[in-house]
Amino acid sequence: MIYDVAVVGAGAAGLMAAIFAGRGGARVAVVDGARKIGAKILISGGGRCNVTHDVVTPEDFNGNRNTIGRVLRTFSVEQTIAFFEEIGVALKREETGKLFPVTDRASTVLDALLRATREAGAEIMSGTRVKAIRTGSSFRLETNGVPLLASRVVLATGGQSVPKTGSDGHGFTIAHSLGHTVTETFPALVPLVIEEPHWIRDLTGTSADVELFVRSGSRRVLVRRRGAMLLTHFGVSGPVVLDISRHWIAARNEDRATTLVANFLPGDSAEELEKRLVAAGRRNPHGTVSSVLRGLVPERILSTLAPPTPLGRLEREERRRIALSLTELPIPVSRDRGFDYAEVTAGGVPLSEIESATMESRRCRGLYLCGEILDVDGRIGGFNFQWAWNSGRLAGLNCANLA
Repeated sequence: MIYDVAVVGAGAAGLMAAIFAGRGGARVAVVDGARKIGAKILISGGGRCNVTHDVVTPEDFNGNRNTIGRVLRTFSVEQTIAFFEEIGVALKREETGKLFPVTDRASTVLDALLRATREAGAEIMSGTRVKAIRTGSSFRLETNGVPLLASRVVLATGGQSVPKTGSDGHGFTIAHSLGHTVTETFPALVPLVIEEPHWIRDLTGTSADVELFVRSGSRRVLVRRRGAMLLTHFGVSGPVVLDISRHWIAARNEDRATTLVANFLPGDSAEELEKRLVAAGRRNPHGTVSSVLRGLVPERILSTLAPPTPLGRLEREERRRIALSLTELPIPVSRDRGFDYAEVTAGGVPLSEIESATMESRRCRGLYLCGEILDVDGRIGGFNFQWAWNSGRLAGLNCANLA
């Protein structure tokens, strides 16, 4: 079985590579170990598939931003929207800037991609796991079935997030065998766990708009993020937690004294809150902290952190403690929930090992890499899908140019 291009992995980046390689005239095989293609697409965005974001910049990603920017410029958000409309997926923009299919069904996206892949002439081989790739006059893909020969290979195997969907890290092993290095990998966009008894775990289902920051052992603030935090039975989740998780994990790996801190009044400091409470106490000494902050902080959180003591009888030390607990609350995170619950993988094959204009490997000519296998991870909101569309398309186009 001989092909011009073998795409290993039929996720977002792999299908995009297959479509554009096939449209360019190459004979393409898409090989994936899963029986059911596209499981990760189907579960993304709560089953709705957050296809992209209305504004995407290199600053939305972790990784070599110069290289990321060059890849992003090859296929704009507007071009992405037009592509999906072309294959039958109309998108809608929500207030957050996220773009979803108007059907609100991830299956709409997957079905359209699979249809476009077949219409481009690519052959999809599900249930075919690539065990190893040998180099020579052509690439030989050793599988659990018949070996494949291909002039070029696109490695789009994903990372390690949600391994039950097929992205179990085996692609990193293949990339390493073909001459690439792989940086340390860890979960990103992942919920965080509080193992010890803590009041947060008793308020399951409560959501709050907060500012989170990662603080080093020397108390230096490393990263800040703002958004919705969800209190859960295991710890914390929600968009802002997912966004900051990879920064907490990376910092914690270097400094065990790193802490995650929450401000339930974004933009306010403890000193500013103290002054507000003092002023409120002068106006109404019978009022409480809860009455002053009602509507700004969820009532369940206020009742936990602020006693119902009248402001006029609140001692200075107690007022200071309340102000600190509402603006600088250390969250005793013990660990993340792991790759099973992570939306993406941080780390991977360094971008310095690929040609950003083509996605071709600098270590193994004829090999192209795209998507999550590379050392790129974006924030929540459709950014990782945009990277998949861009890098997969670029790899497919350049494979086809050699057909």
